[in-house]
Amino acid sequence: MNPNSAHAARPAPRSRLGTLASIALITLAFGAVGVLLFVGRAAFVPVVFALLFALVLSTPVEALHQRGIPRSLGALFILLIVVGLAAFTMNAVWAPARDWIATIPRALTIMEQRAGPMARAMEQSVFGATADARLPGTPVTGADFTSNASGNLMVATPSLVTDVVTIVMLTLFLLGGGAPMAGRVAATLSSEGQSVEALRIIGAVRSEVARYYATVAFINLGLGLAVGVLTAILGLPNPVLWATLAAVLNFIPYVGSATTLVVLSMVAFVTFDSFGRVLALVVSFLILVTIEGQIVEPLLIGKRLKLSPIVVFLALWFGGWFWGVAGIFLAIPMLVALKVVAEQSKNGRVVVELLSPTPRRRFKALTPVAEERGPPPRAPNPD
Repeated sequence: MNPNSAHAARPAPRSRLGTLASIALITLAFGAVGVLLFVGRAAFVPVVFALLFALVLSTPVEALHQRGIPRSLGALFILLIVVGLAAFTMNAVWAPARDWIATIPRALTIMEQRAGPMARAMEQSVFGATADARLPGTPVTGADFTSNASGNLMVATPSLVTDVVTIVMLTLFLLGGGAPMAGRVAATLSSEGQSVEALRIIGAVRSEVARYYATVAFINLGLGLAVGVLTAILGLPNPVLWATLAAVLNFIPYVGSATTLVVLSMVAFVTFDSFGRVLALVVSFLILVTIEGQIVEPLLIGKRLKLSPIVVFLALWFGGWFWGVAGIFLAIPMLVALKVVAEQSKNGRVVVELLSPTPRRRFKALTPVAEERGPPPRAPNPD
């Protein structure tokens, strides 16, 4: 045996050991980050929401800044408009939403009489142990629902107010800082060449995410108006409430429209005596959602920022598992931002291919080894 060949073969186990160690370290790092995000979700969720709102609202703030308005004043002006619109919408839908919430006990009783076990299962998900202790056929009292809803609301209100104030203040600071603050952060964390690249990627993310969500907001507004007209024509009370519900929930792909369909079906099932009107509402809503998802959205957004349905489903599942409802809302913006970063990076092609609904380049089929090597050589002619 040649000692040189044995000596050359020795580093191979060390290289494999180093590769395994690197994989183990990367796995541990991802696991540590996951645990940190899960444990500290109360602190991370407002920060991520503020970053998202700052990305979306930075375009109008920069437009005002180019006209001579300081970023801080422009950010305050834009935030006042957004908060005012949100308050106006909440004021418009709060009273009908409260009335419908108050009628949930009667609605569940009616659904139990009509639908039986299915309504019983839904009631258990709403009332928990109270529904388990109640005998079938016994109507749900308003006191049961009020005690459950009031208790949950009292617990959630202080935390919700704190989160909203934190998000508004952080968004104001981020918008007021603008590009100079991003430049200082990039220069501090990286070298000069890398800071320029980081600023370019941040600008691309800001532009693409703002354009994407402005288009999605326009589409969802149109869907909400269509749902409002549909419910008004069919005679469903409070069409403004259902229009707002459809527009807001449609920011969550698949899950949002499915939730709206379930809510509208339940309300129609309780409100209408004729099954034909219930069916007409369900079919009409499905037609609207199909037109929005298959025609309007691809036409206005295009394929640039489209995401793979499998990746979207997994992101929604993991987002809900990590951060609850907030994680579901934040899953898609984070995927969109990740895709933009990957498109702007030199080594992000694999991530872009993973997030895209269809591959952007065609992979050549692997050919058998025998075909790659070609036909076997012919034996030499003895002549």
